[in-house]
Amino acid sequence: MVRRTGSICTLLALLAFLLWAPVSTAAANTSGSPEREAAACGVLAPGASAAAERAIAAACAEVAAGTWYTWGGGHGARPGATYGQVDPTDPDSEHDPERLGFDCSGLVRHAYAVAAGSDILNGDASSQYYTHRAAGRFTAAQGLATLVPGDLLAWGTSRDLHHIAIYLGAGKMVEAKESGTRLMVSDVRLNGDYFGALRVNTGQVTGHIHQTWGTGVWTKAEPSTAATRVYAFPGSTTIRVQCQKHAELVTAEGYTNDAWSYLPDYKAWMTNIYIKGPAWLEGVPECTTQTPTQKQAQAQARTQAQALQPALMRSL
Repeated sequence: MVRRTGSICTLLALLAFLLWAPVSTAAANTSGSPEREAAACGVLAPGASAAAERAIAAACAEVAAGTWYTWGGGHGARPGATYGQVDPTDPDSEHDPERLGFDCSGLVRHAYAVAAGSDILNGDASSQYYTHRAAGRFTAAQGLATLVPGDLLAWGTSRDLHHIAIYLGAGKMVEAKESGTRLMVSDVRLNGDYFGALRVNTGQVTGHIHQTWGTGVWTKAEPSTAATRVYAFPGSTTIRVQCQKHAELVTAEGYTNDAWSYLPDYKAWMTNIYIKGPAWLEGVPECTTQTPTQKQAQAQARTQAQALQPALMRSL
């Protein structure tokens, strides 16, 4: 009798395990499900504009739909999900041409097109970060304290920003992260090469708006061809010009010009040769005050001079 009771207990335990195992496996598989991701996606802090809230809602709708990351996705003639491409450097992208989805900048483009009612952020992560539609910019050193939901977060360097995402608040963001994953909500990654953030102006743009021409045209830290390179325009780009000045004479593309324009969104200079219009841009004021770049250089010089002063005094 004891032996028979033991057998029954063993069978009951085995049956319980068999019934439990599929449920447990299913629960584990839902940990990254669209339903769970969508539940965490939304405006998670105060301060967002109505347009920013619409952008977040559009991105979160794609999360809820279980939309895939696809390399190059979202960069069709119009905003919206497209089939991706194979990234030669990423084996995980082999199925991207079979999947309808977005890459990081494709998602941002789609979200803000829905928010604004027009295609205001067409381009890659760099062109989106340096948009003339920036209502505010924030450095990596400022962290998240100054940000509100809807701000765009960027990673990389001034020459190459390789990733962009939409801030939700409370240290969270919605992003198209990498091939082989679906759109997701993530903790903001402030380590590594986090570059900074910007707030998007979906309304009317103020300032002197111009268009560049040419490909691979570099902006410079100072109005000189020998100055440090800041960022290269991959093609024709809409820019905001703050002011212009006469500086180094440049000959390129069959033109010669000594006029340079200061671009506040890049904190950099560009020869007027590559800005569509006359050699001296109409309506743009001359740079009569120091730009932020020049002020920073002078501040560094003053700091160095102050550091050297005690040593110089001791040598007298």
